[in-house]
Amino acid sequence: MEKKFIKGCEAIAEAAVRGGCRFFAGYPITPQNEIPEYLSWRLPEVGGAFVQGESEVASVNMVYGAASTGTRAMTSSSGPGISLKAEGISYLAAAQLPALIVNISRGGPGLGSIQPAQSDYLQATKALGHGGFHAMVFAPATLQEAVDLTYNAFEYAERDRGPVMILMDGCLGAIMEEVELPPMKEVTKEGTSSWNLSREGCPNRPPRCVTPILPELALENLNRMKGNLYKKWQEEDVKVEHFMLDDAEFVVVAYGIAARVAKEAVIELRAKGVKIGMIRPITIYPFPRKSLSELDYNKVKAIIDIEMTIPAQMRDDIELPVQGRCPVYEYGRSGGVLLDDDGVYQAIEKIVKECD
Repeated sequence: MEKKFIKGCEAIAEAAVRGGCRFFAGYPITPQNEIPEYLSWRLPEVGGAFVQGESEVASVNMVYGAASTGTRAMTSSSGPGISLKAEGISYLAAAQLPALIVNISRGGPGLGSIQPAQSDYLQATKALGHGGFHAMVFAPATLQEAVDLTYNAFEYAERDRGPVMILMDGCLGAIMEEVELPPMKEVTKEGTSSWNLSREGCPNRPPRCVTPILPELALENLNRMKGNLYKKWQEEDVKVEHFMLDDAEFVVVAYGIAARVAKEAVIELRAKGVKIGMIRPITIYPFPRKSLSELDYNKVKAIIDIEMTIPAQMRDDIELPVQGRCPVYEYGRSGGVLLDDDGVYQAIEKIVKECD
């Protein structure tokens, strides 16, 4: 595999191209601008198409149209832009069209701050659009993981016929790391006939509408099918890292950049004799409930939620499987104020002392 020292946003863009993406539409917003900038010249090199739409709304609907032809299509933005794309993402879910949505998140709510944050957890996992649907949401903690998850994201999208999201904070979007880039996938439209509306993809099929208004029972059946799919995700597609959990009396839960900072604190506290470990969700939807529900609560004294947002948005997903068997604490920074090693270490150390 090719090794390259690369910036986070550019790593995602290159991984998407190598994973078969051949259409991108988007609109500038910090801190994800390097994704469309990179794809503006990279996609034409591989016979793909890049469009800077006149707005986020226009861009997501261009992705909708491209996906309906069997083309691997994606868009990217940050919090406010994802909000504007919400209706189009919901349409993708309703039409059962695969697409990749990338959110390089910043501070909020509102226009917020252009600085990195983890303010979009609830948006990504609970309310990505109207109508009660879910998308599989991956939250990488390293650029290598971002490359690997993006590279395979279209496979999940096509398997499940719906949008998939990569949620990555602005810190990871801006840093540079060495990654191994995977080979280019040979992607054809073979196997896309169930949603491909192009003459090339389905030459003998009569025309049909790609934005149907479904009768009540048909819509209910669609939602029932999706409900069963989400249960299957929980059983088969959860991705999670367990770190030093075997004898842990304190368990940190963190994802993305927060997990990188928290892991250093866990290592330092372990060196001082504190029995502490970490659960790092890689899929934040489906959430790794089993990792928390199966902890030994005769031993675990506390769960500590570390996030770069206030209040902690992941806390409800943590508390549900914990079921009150131990206290859940939270620590974070917000509005674009970054987590730092000392702050996280001191916050965890304080909780450990309170519980002892």
